[in-house]
Amino acid sequence: MIRINLLAVERERARKRIFIPAAHRVTIGASLILLGTALLVGWWFWSLRQESARLDDELARADVETRQVRSVLEQVRKFESRKALLQQRVSLIEELRKGQNAPVHLLDEISKSLPERLWLSQMTQTGADFAMVGMTDSHTAVSDFIANLESTKWFRKPVEIVDSLVQSDPKTGDLIRFQIKATFVDPSAPPPPPPAAKPPVKGGRGRGAQS
Repeated sequence: MIRINLLAVERERARKRIFIPAAHRVTIGASLILLGTALLVGWWFWSLRQESARLDDELARADVETRQVRSVLEQVRKFESRKALLQQRVSLIEELRKGQNAPVHLLDEISKSLPERLWLSQMTQTGADFAMVGMTDSHTAVSDFIANLESTKWFRKPVEIVDSLVQSDPKTGDLIRFQIKATFVDPSAPPPPPPAAKPPVKGGRGRGAQS
């Protein structure tokens, strides 16, 4: 009886089929490396394009936001400029009102201070000094007028009599023509600071006592 080892034959055929020459294996390995490298480079390039597109979108949004912020800042700047101009106008109006109120109060106080049978014929102003010229029929009226002016607190004490002259008139009798000088003071203004005290002189008495 003849026996044939078929398994050995099949193994030999399988070995012959699986065997690949070395040159082919190098070519296949190089091809696989090139393919992997190409895939990696392609993925990297695609990632860069995606990142570039995302950055472009962010830059576009940032540009829009920057324009909006610039517009808002320009509006704020115009608003601040207009606000400063309005504040200047309000300050100027307030100063003009204060400047107008003082002469009105001043004339009102002078009018209230006039006693009976005394009238003013002339009033001039030089800075804060007022010169008033008037007529009356008694010295008492002039004294009362000066006292009334000093009591208003709109004039600095004392109110001085610059000139006084009696004029005779056959129709009206003797009239007194007077001229007084008064210095205007705004009672609403803050008081001036007190003068600085002078330092005491040391050692003066001691030298005098020794001498």
